[in-house]
Amino acid sequence: LQSDVTVPFLDSTSHLQTPANMKPHGALLLLCLLHAVWGYDDTTFVAAVYEHAVNWSEPARPPSRQQALELMRGNLDVYRVQTREAKRQGADIIVFPEDGLYGFQTRDNLYPYLETIPDPEQIVWNPCDDPDRFNDTPVQRDLSCMAKDNDIYIVVNFGDKQFCDSSEDSTCPTDGKYQFNTDVVFDNRGTILARYHKQHLFMTEVQFNQPPAVEFTTFQTPFGKFGVFTCFDVLFREPAVALVEDYGVDTILFPTAWMDVLPLFVSVEFHQAWAMGMGVNFLSANTHVLDRRMTGSAIITPSGAVSYYHDMDSSEGMLLVAEIPIKPMKNVVTSTELPIREQDTAFVSDLFDDPFTFVELKSDSDYVSVCHNDLCCSLNYTKSGPSSETYALGAFDDLHTHEGQYYLQICALVKCANSSRDSCGQPIRDAQTIFSHLQLAGNFKFPHVFPEVLTTGLDLAMDEWQYKAGSVVSTSGIRESLLTAALFGRVYERDDGNFRSTNGVEGLSSGLPLIVTLFFVVNYILYA
Repeated sequence: LQSDVTVPFLDSTSHLQTPANMKPHGALLLLCLLHAVWGYDDTTFVAAVYEHAVNWSEPARPPSRQQALELMRGNLDVYRVQTREAKRQGADIIVFPEDGLYGFQTRDNLYPYLETIPDPEQIVWNPCDDPDRFNDTPVQRDLSCMAKDNDIYIVVNFGDKQFCDSSEDSTCPTDGKYQFNTDVVFDNRGTILARYHKQHLFMTEVQFNQPPAVEFTTFQTPFGKFGVFTCFDVLFREPAVALVEDYGVDTILFPTAWMDVLPLFVSVEFHQAWAMGMGVNFLSANTHVLDRRMTGSAIITPSGAVSYYHDMDSSEGMLLVAEIPIKPMKNVVTSTELPIREQDTAFVSDLFDDPFTFVELKSDSDYVSVCHNDLCCSLNYTKSGPSSETYALGAFDDLHTHEGQYYLQICALVKCANSSRDSCGQPIRDAQTIFSHLQLAGNFKFPHVFPEVLTTGLDLAMDEWQYKAGSVVSTSGIRESLLTAALFGRVYERDDGNFRSTNGVEGLSSGLPLIVTLFFVVNYILYA
């Protein structure tokens, strides 16, 4: 037997709907019987995330401390209003975005915004109750009182300065101080509960320093165990995957300043995929800065997004509040060998600066497959739409070296920008083709695979597809026109770049067995 993972239906309050006849003992029985099953216990909590349209400026020279505080107070006023509203709606915890208090600054301009944030593992401190314990910490005091006054946990991204001496610390920056991109957690009494320094700085984050060692930041609450990391961290094993697999967290808190990159790195698309692939709750709060393509926040369970926001037209922020389970059940996915049909029409086109091997979907209904190095991808589909629209199935199995270095294995169905094969993989936002049946699979040998579906208007089509037995499956059809469907695999063990496949792209025509009949037999057994 194989169970399925269904993207949840939403009611008018954006709360997760569970089958009325699913009793706890029944869920346990199914868990014993099935290869993969989603289930929750009957305990929930209310989560909130706020996508913030940050007020910021880029002065030619560093502001004074007073000028920096004035700018941050404007953003803190918004945080205060949204925290109060989140609590009014019953929220237990609220997450604010990366860089939300001061925007994007140079290293010198950033310094006046920073405060020294003590390590809560060494010092227990409630800034609201004891504001004079440390010098020049008014922002921490305001946030602490905000949490205490509203009886709510608050997660805020905020810069931490730590002074150092190069004569004692060989990694000390030349200006004598570390500047860390930092997430700070205040409990509902205002005490600093957790602090996390971002490990994987994006290439433009030269205003910050990388911490000397990876930090695995977790904390326990009455409503579950939480882990914290920031933005670009999500693409790497440490700390992101380790928090789930090694530290057993139930929910990830994710402040981000995420810039959309179509077709595979739209904020809500990728964050939902990561939560589904890892089997955890995921609270994503994005900065809302449209000229940087930054939008997209979500409250996600392993079954998919319960509530999300993505708007490139509005200049306003957005508060999301939803009830989610404390203990999400983990997904177990097994990998099977795929039947591969030789393809003599393969071509190469760039997707996110990686040379994907593609095959074009030439028929309205067909089974196609494509391979790159050790990865083979298959697609069984039925579609209808304008003949002028071109779709292609692509595979990539190699080291990605653009804007970072990490090893990817990806199966991706994409709409091409035009009829030219060179346009397959280029960013597009609109389509007219409907897929009434879709089954995308890959012969992944590594466990970290994240399922993606994105339709026209950058919608997630949440109730129209399933992550079933390691495949993206839609048997009843996706109502909106499809932009992309993908299985995004990460092979963390190969990030150092030392691994090289012996197959190569030329393996596409190296005599792979023609066993299409077997494919349909297996397909019938698993999915009919």
